Amino acid sequence: MSQAATLDERVAVLRAQGIHSVLATFTDLLGAPKGKLVPLERLAQAVEQGAGFSGPSIAGTGLPRMGARSEYMGRVRPESLRPLPFMPGVAHAVCDGFAGGAPLDTCPRQVLQRQVARLQAERGWTLWVGIEPEFFLLNRDTQGQWRVADGEDRLAKPSYDLQAIGRNFGFLNDMRQTLDALGFQLEQIDHEDASGQYEINYRHDDALAAADRYQLFKLAAQAVARQHGAVFSTMPKPLAHAPGSGLHFHLSLTDAQGRPVMADPAGTLGLSETGQRFAAGLLHHADALAALCAPTVNSYKRLAASRSASGTTWSPVWKALGDNNRTCLVRGVAGRMEWRLPDPACNVYVAIAATLAAGLSGIDRALPPVAPCEDDLYERHAVGDPLPQRLPRDLLAALDALAADAALREAVGPAFCAEFLALKHDEWAAWSQQVTDWERQRYADAP
Repeated sequence: MSQAATLDERVAVLRAQGIHSVLATFTDLLGAPKGKLVPLERLAQAVEQGAGFSGPSIAGTGLPRMGARSEYMGRVRPESLRPLPFMPGVAHAVCDGFAGGAPLDTCPRQVLQRQVARLQAERGWTLWVGIEPEFFLLNRDTQGQWRVADGEDRLAKPSYDLQAIGRNFGFLNDMRQTLDALGFQLEQIDHEDASGQYEINYRHDDALAAADRYQLFKLAAQAVARQHGAVFSTMPKPLAHAPGSGLHFHLSLTDAQGRPVMADPAGTLGLSETGQRFAAGLLHHADALAALCAPTVNSYKRLAASRSASGTTWSPVWKALGDNNRTCLVRGVAGRMEWRLPDPACNVYVAIAATLAAGLSGIDRALPPVAPCEDDLYERHAVGDPLPQRLPRDLLAALDALAADAALREAVGPAFCAEFLALKHDEWAAWSQQVTDWERQRYADAP
């Protein structure tokens, strides 16, 4: 369907495809897709005024219980309409959040749109993001305990395990067909370095489209996994002694003429001065970015310099930049950079927005280039050699760093950050009150 097609033309095409309803979706502060079904006949109203939701019922809107601004209006973006292969008769649509007739400053998609608009208005640049989703396939056993869905997936080092791919080919092939039907340009599918863990790669896009696409990827993966009796899990580290899941961002910038801004074949790590300053901005704000890119208690089980049953871990613990060095937080590769901090529990819109804001801060402040790390940091860690500064060790430390980073909070959006910090402090307080099996086993009968 053409981007320039009128709404009436889009409705006619959808009706000819047997579509009767639109799944109007938005993303809450915690990164979860939400929405409702809207009859196709009411699509025009959903585009112009929005599909209505109770604002206080949505995590992190900050909207009141009464008055004109109590209603969250999700305005459908017509260009996002596409039939859902796993919901016959239903088309998917992305919504922007409005309240009281104005863009909602706590809407994650609006947070990213503001950063993208700033990038275009001030510089004429476009941020391109390639997202690498890693995830687990899990289910519950008869005792209600979570376990890997494929009970035969038990290799000590399961990376690229073809037997597991064969056993789970039904799920993987259904994912391929579903993503193809949704317009994803698939690049590869592989088994990752933990039992039950997979990665599906698809083509990069501009920042906003990339975030929209990842949210659609999650919807598709959840649906296909259910069809195969499994749960698609974005939990960063569900298995204590195995690597966790990341959501790496491959970042590049182009100017108004489409020329690369970050890349310079003659520059350090193939990066231009601008690219090196962008990387310096990421590292400068890394502690605060951790709160937004690794936003759960469990995220910091992944971000730990711990041993892995597979013998390898790629956890980006230390704030460093390296040449194709996966032990660093920022990996320089082919004139772009891989930002290795985000995990799949993040709100992808806000994680990209904050990453962009931090990188631009490095450019605007002309931060000096960071000396590239030429070592395997895990080898240095093993022998006790000096290491770069490490990321926060837990969610509370990351939240404290975000609260202290006024410049990043102002760039991302003070209203959003205030709601985020409040909800996440509640999460930390709830976690702190839990008594785990590990504690009982260690302390219950201690003298």
